[in-house]
Amino acid sequence: MTETAERTPLVYIVAGEASGDVLAAGLMKSLKKMTGGRVRFAGVGGDRMAAEGLTSLFPNSEMAVLGVFEVLPHAPNLLRRISQTVDDILKLQPDVLLTVDSKGFNLRVQKRLFKRRAAGQNVPFPLLHMVAPTVWAWRPGRAKTISTFLDELLVLFPFEPPYFEEHGLKTTFVGHPASVQPDGDGARLRARTRIPPKVPVLGVLPGSRAGEVRRLLPSFGETVRRLAPRYPNLRVVIPTVPGVADMVREGVKSWPLQPVILEDPEDKYDAFSAMNAALAASGTVTLELALAGVPTVVGYKVNPLSVPIGRMLVNMDAVVLANWILKRPVQPFFMQNNCTPEALTVAVARLFDDSKARGDSIAAGQALREVLGTGDIAPSDRAALAVAKAAGIAVPEFPQPA
Repeated sequence: MTETAERTPLVYIVAGEASGDVLAAGLMKSLKKMTGGRVRFAGVGGDRMAAEGLTSLFPNSEMAVLGVFEVLPHAPNLLRRISQTVDDILKLQPDVLLTVDSKGFNLRVQKRLFKRRAAGQNVPFPLLHMVAPTVWAWRPGRAKTISTFLDELLVLFPFEPPYFEEHGLKTTFVGHPASVQPDGDGARLRARTRIPPKVPVLGVLPGSRAGEVRRLLPSFGETVRRLAPRYPNLRVVIPTVPGVADMVREGVKSWPLQPVILEDPEDKYDAFSAMNAALAASGTVTLELALAGVPTVVGYKVNPLSVPIGRMLVNMDAVVLANWILKRPVQPFFMQNNCTPEALTVAVARLFDDSKARGDSIAAGQALREVLGTGDIAPSDRAALAVAKAAGIAVPEFPQPA
């Protein structure tokens, strides 16, 4: 290692899943901007983080496992990857560790490192995590638990800090990146994909995890099949992510209407702008669709064995973020046995046929932006400033949040 590299701060970031990869990549870009490129990165991430200069320790797709019974078959590999990550962090001794979302994996990494620190081993660097556990939706006791082994938590929603500050954990609201998502160009997307200007477009978004896609795509496909005779000019657009794109492509081969599959992340907002309505898996994308003013029906299915446990632990009213934040049913939600093609077809058709649906969705999106926004400083910049401060990286010329 050169003398210059030794003086350059090292930020270790671990992010799983597509949404975590996007959050971390935005933060990395902001840190490079703030420091004039005088920062190094190591850790685990996906394509977006790789574009910002990260060489991932292993593919972050291995972290994308959801649900009690979904995790069990993958447990040996997950435990091996957790140990590998902890060993790599200890070897590199970064200036700060930031884990992003993927709580089942990342908080185990953090807990192991905190135990090493408590035992007097060499863990002098701050332990930060971004994206709070949804304690307001399920298992509120987790707020107290994670407060025992983290140094700071970066949260995306303004109502989250009190849940964790109550237990003495430093908590910083950085804002949700979707609050500053760009407006897409629907006309450009339609022109490129040869969709006529006034033809109705349904967006189908079956999730970013293999398990989600496997469980939802058949029901979503049957819904499209039922909608096709009712809307003979209907076109279907499917924005997806590289990790599941091949699965999606294979799964829609028998669908009617020849769906357009969009794998490039740069196409997503243009696709949102082109959509008249959407059918989406529960997750971050439903908030993005709400902010884009797209009338959306939300569906979700988990492993049937996970359902009884989930119903005991989860506040179902909080599953769809837009509904929870605005305290009203902005997006109709169908879970598990209720997520049937029959129910989804009726709900999507109502969005197409209701002349008020688009206006109501645009108004809801504006209300969400006001709740989630952070003023003049973008969420990625706020997060980067928090990480820089924790790591002792000086960025005196960059505006500081109020």
